[in-house]
Amino acid sequence: MVFRGFGLHIVVPSSSNTFQQSWIASGRILFLIAVSGLGAIGLVVLSALWAGTESDAAALDRQRQLVNARLREQVDQVAHVIGQFGNGYLTRVYPAARSTGGSSSSLDAVLTAAAGSAISQTAMSAFGYDQAFVVDENAQPLMLADAQTEKRYRWMKPLFLPLLQDARLGVRQGSASERTPSSMERRLASAAGSNRALANLMRLEGRPTIVGVVAINDADQGRQQPMRQFLIVVRFIDGAALDELSRQQGLNGARFARTADADENEVAFQIDATANGEPIGFIVWRPDLPGSRVIGRLMPALSIAALVIAVLFSVLLVRLRSSLGELKKSELHARQLALHDVLTDLPNRALFAMRFDECLAETRNSTERSAVALLDLDRFKAVNDTFGHAAGDELIRLAAERIRSILRPGDTLARLGGDEFALLLRDIKDYDQVLPAICEAIVAELGKPFPLLRGEAVARVGGSIGVTVVPDAGRNADDIMRYADVALYEAKMGGRGQWRVYSPSMDGGRNARDILKNELREVLAKGTASSSVGPHPDLVANRPDFGSLEVYYQTVHRAEGGYSASGAEALVRWRHSQRGLLTPASFIPVAEEGGLIDALGFWVLREACRAACKWPDDTFVAVNVSPAQLRRPNFAEEVFSVLQESGLPPSRLELELTESSLIEDNSDIYSVLKSLRSRGIQISLDDFGTGFSCLSHLMRFDIDRIKIDRSFVSLLGTKANGAAIIGAIVALSRNLGISTTAEGVETEYQRDFLAALGCTDLQGYFFSKPVPLRELDCFRKPETAAGLLTIAPDAVA
Repeated sequence: MVFRGFGLHIVVPSSSNTFQQSWIASGRILFLIAVSGLGAIGLVVLSALWAGTESDAAALDRQRQLVNARLREQVDQVAHVIGQFGNGYLTRVYPAARSTGGSSSSLDAVLTAAAGSAISQTAMSAFGYDQAFVVDENAQPLMLADAQTEKRYRWMKPLFLPLLQDARLGVRQGSASERTPSSMERRLASAAGSNRALANLMRLEGRPTIVGVVAINDADQGRQQPMRQFLIVVRFIDGAALDELSRQQGLNGARFARTADADENEVAFQIDATANGEPIGFIVWRPDLPGSRVIGRLMPALSIAALVIAVLFSVLLVRLRSSLGELKKSELHARQLALHDVLTDLPNRALFAMRFDECLAETRNSTERSAVALLDLDRFKAVNDTFGHAAGDELIRLAAERIRSILRPGDTLARLGGDEFALLLRDIKDYDQVLPAICEAIVAELGKPFPLLRGEAVARVGGSIGVTVVPDAGRNADDIMRYADVALYEAKMGGRGQWRVYSPSMDGGRNARDILKNELREVLAKGTASSSVGPHPDLVANRPDFGSLEVYYQTVHRAEGGYSASGAEALVRWRHSQRGLLTPASFIPVAEEGGLIDALGFWVLREACRAACKWPDDTFVAVNVSPAQLRRPNFAEEVFSVLQESGLPPSRLELELTESSLIEDNSDIYSVLKSLRSRGIQISLDDFGTGFSCLSHLMRFDIDRIKIDRSFVSLLGTKANGAAIIGAIVALSRNLGISTTAEGVETEYQRDFLAALGCTDLQGYFFSKPVPLRELDCFRKPETAAGLLTIAPDAVA
């Protein structure tokens, strides 16, 4: 594993200031739009209200003017009517009296009290006045009246005197006084042309009243002036007169009030006295306001429009806030994704690099030491290939949780990718105790089983750690990370499941893994070229010599019939030109990491099939198949091609699968195995019962053989559990019709006991170690194939 990327410049996502600025700008725009819309609506409403108010004011003023004009007309009408009445009386009655030659005393006899009463009754009955009085110029009544009328006149007399005085002056001077404009603007000339009538507004008995005065006698020129007599008429305007005024002017609910006690929907018109302009009362009515009527009709529509626009703006505001909120969440999520791993929510490479740079900057002026560690899960690829990516992701999350639970609050755990993690342990005060305790705890936690797929399977992976101390290893970030990678490689090469601290002595092997990977690639290319017929065979000789791959075989023996050899398992070895003979544990992980496992697996398959063709017909060869090979869609076709090429019958080939290969319910694997078995190829499960047991797959995939792991066999004779487990597996296999092979048989006791339990085949050092093909003597002569295999003295471990 080569750590990359720390030389790049990390661009930190912008802070939330940009978002806040966009929020403020958007909010301002929306606010301006809302204010503009609401302002427009408000302007329309205010304009309508103003227009309605102005219309109401104009209508009200018009009604006031009409009421005032009507009152003036009534006053003038009273003056006109009584003027006509008085002139008619003077023209017809008084001249007739004068023609008889009577004196003033005879005239006084004519105008008796009875005559005054008749005049009064005529004025009230003929012209509809509420009250009429005939008086002399001293305001003494000249009429017959009852006590109530006399009393009423005495109460009104002081109020009549000013008007009577005006009337007397008008008669004497030939003109009427114009003290009050409302009643004196116009003079009604009678037919005689000399008599004048006066009418004024005043308050009588607390009521608005029109009082009219007219002279009803006169004398010719040159004759003695008699006692003047006047007719006084009274018309109250708060009764029938007000009703008539209300009907004529359209005054709704008109009434008279002494004070301006108009209700909210009423107006009051003040009535002023003609003589002195003092208020004598108010006419109150409900005015006809066309503006308010129009506004009342428009306001529902305007209110609905305002409400709709307000709702629209509210919806827009809510949507904008929601959109900006989602944008904020998206920005925060983007920042989270930019600096954190999606799967584990741990800091990613970029954030780790930032914190590492901060740590280096702090350690320049500090005596405290820190540590950087690279951590790698040991068998993650096998689990990921076996269970699928979902299980692999679950394993990564569980491993991250376990590691995080061990670290201190100020430490940083980051996921760099895949199963690679990085640790930043800052300010380690007690270095000799804290660092080993943390690393050992992490290794111990990762070595514990991981339940996966909701408990359907359990994985054991372990982890390796490479540590570099800061600033002991240097101050350059790239160098420090490279040193940690070298220490990690040493931990893996040392057997995995351990931790190493970088030392300069490790520096020479920092590229050993890459070198081994390249060498294996050359060896595979050379082996493929030499085994195939090509146009340029000289290419093989031109390749570098890193040794060659060899296939070793460990025989499998029947548990009955003298323990004869029934087959052999093919195991690969690498005879390196400089490193010597390498076991699979030394280069299989490199092949998996470098993507060479498929080519290596098919090379072994091809060599094993070619060798097995020369063995007896009743024997088989077993070849291990990796989960990655099973996932290849054309795996079955490639196996068939190898069998056709070598000429080995399919029934003599047994493909050994790790038990975990079948845990994931993968339809592709099921199809591949079904296709293989349809041609007669045997399928066996290796290391059965060691961690990924799922008995239902024994039936679904039609397994032909179960290989009991050596860890159970080694318990025989030491623990009772071993015999019980093996007995259960053998009984299960017998009931399902599946063959069983016990691995790791190293003693005669184990051999006999396993045979007695019912195992069909046995394999182990007691019979033979893995040997090259040239040393496999039991298959050289068919006639001795059923005999016992001669065991070398050093074959028993």
